[in-house]
Amino acid sequence: MKPVKVGLLGLGTVGTGVVRIVEGNQEDLSSQVGSPILIERIAVKNTEKPRDIEVDPSKITDDPWAVIRDPEIDVIVEVMGGIAGTKEYILEALERGKHIVTANKDLMALHGSEILAKAQEKQCDVFYEASVAGGIPIIRTLIEGFSSDKIMKIMGIVNGTTNYILSKMSQEGASYSDVLREAQELGYAESDPTSDVEGLDAARKMAILGTLGFRTNVELSDVSVSGISGVSKEDIAFAKRLGYEMKLLGIAERQDEEFSISVQPTMIRTSHPIASVNGVFNAVYVYGEAVGETMFYGAGAGAMPTATSIVADLVAVIKNLKLGVNGLKQIIPYKQKKLKSDEDIYYKNFLLLHVDDKAGVLAKITQVFAEYDVSLDSVVQQANANNPDAEIIIVTHNASKASMNKVMRHLEQLNVIHRIKSHYRVEG
Repeated sequence: MKPVKVGLLGLGTVGTGVVRIVEGNQEDLSSQVGSPILIERIAVKNTEKPRDIEVDPSKITDDPWAVIRDPEIDVIVEVMGGIAGTKEYILEALERGKHIVTANKDLMALHGSEILAKAQEKQCDVFYEASVAGGIPIIRTLIEGFSSDKIMKIMGIVNGTTNYILSKMSQEGASYSDVLREAQELGYAESDPTSDVEGLDAARKMAILGTLGFRTNVELSDVSVSGISGVSKEDIAFAKRLGYEMKLLGIAERQDEEFSISVQPTMIRTSHPIASVNGVFNAVYVYGEAVGETMFYGAGAGAMPTATSIVADLVAVIKNLKLGVNGLKQIIPYKQKKLKSDEDIYYKNFLLLHVDDKAGVLAKITQVFAEYDVSLDSVVQQANANNPDAEIIIVTHNASKASMNKVMRHLEQLNVIHRIKSHYRVEG
């Protein structure tokens, strides 16, 4: 049995996990694919750096091109991250007929269509299960498990950092800044957490899921994005009082052939299964026209969960190699992209307003909603001992985004409103 030789780009925490799984499960993996799997060469930034795993020094190089251009290498596993240089490595590897397994969500979200087109041209596999939701096999599920269905909605917690922060704020009544600091100390958040907390990481993942689910080329610019840095513990307390949990949700919805995709802090009904997903865990809810509701839950990051998805992709590549069907399972977007307009995007809204504490204020505010045909589900006015203003909490029925934009602009001009404290989407 001729061994399949693998080139590994990157030997950080995930790359180390890949080596551990391949070497530790060699007997099981070999029985699945019919031949040994050998990690033949590994490219790293610093060849002298101490590592948590023993690797034959002769296999290690600081030159990625040496791995890509090695004629003995059958498959490239990319876990080094980055976009510009990494894209060139992958395109060159495909040009040379090598199959690709990657965990690079940024690269696939921004340049996936180009990479997949090159893979199709060269009849190579490009698998990227680990790029979204770590150890949850959501990409393979969208491609294969839902191949006979029409996906109408994908809603997910796809960023563990923000879910940890919001979970702790909800459970402990802590402030955003305090929990963010704790998340950084625990290693759940980067020293610069912008990509996570402002929703950019989740947006890239939702672009990938939207492309696969709707079979159209979803670009990052198609995703409407807002993050959690403005969420206060008071917002979460109000949500809980009304029977909701606050989550940063990626939401992709399709009606007929038009779709919308967003990432935003969302109040979701506590009875929805995704509301109970806490800590650094991820979950993806998928609604198929035929199958109905499904949900997938698990570790969204971490060395071993991510490495598990990578090695599963590696096994799939090798099985295709044995069958001679590489390059035939790619999902190349084939549908024309039709984005919903703001007039066609509907959802419920939560608003918290600080207003004059006097008669007639509520009537003026509700008149604004009526003017733009936005009906109200509930209105609560209350005093707050810590706030000299009165507080009005409004939850709307489903309203178009366009109508709500008009409402918000009008409310900002009312002199009886001192501040629009909060405005969130409501699900469930």
